[in-house]
Amino acid sequence: MPTDFYRSHILLCTDAECLAKGAQDIEDALLRELEQNNLRDEVNVLETSRLGHCHTGPEIVVYPEGITYVNLTPAAVTEIVNEHLLKGRVVKKYQFTGEARKDEELRAPTSKELRVIMARCGVIDPENIEDYIAEDGYQALAKALLEMTPRQVIDEVLKSGLRGRGGAGFPAAKKWEFAAAQKSDAKYMICNADEGDPGAFMNRRVLESDPHSVLEGMIIAGYSFGAHQGYIYCRAEYPIAVRTLKIAMRQAREFGFLGKNILGTGFDFDIELRMGAGAFVCGEETALMASIEGKRGEPRPRPPFPAVAGLWGKPTIINNVETLANIRNILLKGPEWFASIGNEKNKGTKTFTLAGDVVRTGLIEVPLGITLGEVVFDVAGGIKNGKKFKAIQTGGPMGGCIPEHFLETPIDYENLAALGSIMGSGGLVVMDEDTCMVDIARFFMDFTQDESCGKCVPCRIGTRRILEILTRICQGEGEEGDIEELERLSRYIVAGSLCGLGQGASNPVLTTIKYFRDEYEAHIKEQRCPAKVCRKLISYRILDNCTGCMVCMRNCPSKAITGEKQKVHSINPDLCESCGICMSVCKFDAIIVE
Repeated sequence: MPTDFYRSHILLCTDAECLAKGAQDIEDALLRELEQNNLRDEVNVLETSRLGHCHTGPEIVVYPEGITYVNLTPAAVTEIVNEHLLKGRVVKKYQFTGEARKDEELRAPTSKELRVIMARCGVIDPENIEDYIAEDGYQALAKALLEMTPRQVIDEVLKSGLRGRGGAGFPAAKKWEFAAAQKSDAKYMICNADEGDPGAFMNRRVLESDPHSVLEGMIIAGYSFGAHQGYIYCRAEYPIAVRTLKIAMRQAREFGFLGKNILGTGFDFDIELRMGAGAFVCGEETALMASIEGKRGEPRPRPPFPAVAGLWGKPTIINNVETLANIRNILLKGPEWFASIGNEKNKGTKTFTLAGDVVRTGLIEVPLGITLGEVVFDVAGGIKNGKKFKAIQTGGPMGGCIPEHFLETPIDYENLAALGSIMGSGGLVVMDEDTCMVDIARFFMDFTQDESCGKCVPCRIGTRRILEILTRICQGEGEEGDIEELERLSRYIVAGSLCGLGQGASNPVLTTIKYFRDEYEAHIKEQRCPAKVCRKLISYRILDNCTGCMVCMRNCPSKAITGEKQKVHSINPDLCESCGICMSVCKFDAIIVE
């Protein structure tokens, strides 16, 4: 149905955060109110992903006015339908009170961002293939199948300089070239959507908001090297993405973009969706393939590489979601256009998840080559609460921690590697002055040790041993030689591990030792945590300005605080657990940590 048939459109945010706050109830209320007021044929309700204000969700945007309503309830929906849709009056008490947003602002929230992969996220209905087609969807596929040979497709992507966005940064079309050269009765194309980094949701956003771009990229890739079967390996923890993908695949088949004789060209290609069970190691390509085959998800030695012998021993290409979402733009706009973005060795844009101690967290897309400082202070708005910047960790749990004097470093594969970190899939964690870098290393090692599949002895045993040492140091039980032992164990783990998990597990440890060695030494030699984070190395003291309100005493879980009303209280250090609750509930700044 043409979109100009409707008098009005309503975009409803169905991001996970809004769904948790009742977005489905809002949609039910909208449809019910529209039906009761005979507006179903005039107002179109579209589900889409993040509209920008999930923290005040559920939210909707009413077009053509472009009015955003937040903090919605079913009762609010009734009022909005009656006032706005029937009478043309904006309901100000539910209206978003920030600056008015335009579509281009949705595409590029800050001047340093450039939305290419995310250009349609929050703009189209991801469950309506016609919305995607209206945005030049599947034109790149038609161009590839009708106007180009497989070799020409590979050459175009090679010229663009597109590197795999899964972390390693290997030229995407080089993989296709290797697979195309193999003689085999079957070849496979896999989309790696097993996004496992804590707090990362770049791939999830694309799958939930623009799934057809990934499908189109997969089909084109399959055509380039002769594959007729594809698999999407997606985390089961992404139920919205799984649902959206299933709808998109069904619609693509109905429109003739998947299945037999695509667009009448004689080329066959279909896709199956496989769900992972949450094993972080299955993001590694050989472990992922083992999982698809129904085996235990463990990495295997390479060579042979998957492009030669992959799934069921057949040539297999594995690209991640973001890599595949770039393909349509390269074919439609040309490799020169794509290569004009980024720097000499790193072309295009990259999506990142910003987390930690910054003013604006969330998902961003920026040109490769932007500096770390630009991301932290221009895109993310700087450090929150007026604190000082301390470090940024790139690349997820296997990434390194980079200090302040490297903020002018461009974000690209080579420069991050030179600092002891990685690009990874795109996680960025920003830390302020109150962060203990030893504790940070312990935190990430705890994750990687838990996620180790256990196949490699250096990874299985080495990560556990490193975690034990880091835990001792954080508990004030560090010993002379611990730092050197951490470095030695890290070298063994890197050298002896099969996959990226083990090879990168030591990055947080090695970089924090390299750039924040003084903090390790303070923990070990002085029994002191400079950031005042490690509970075994800090104590709390009540100052003389205590008013004796007794709030801290009532909230102390260990009953360590004593005192009378309107008199200065005291803390018994033998009972105090250094939980910090007393300091957090004190309204008079009368408690300090030492």
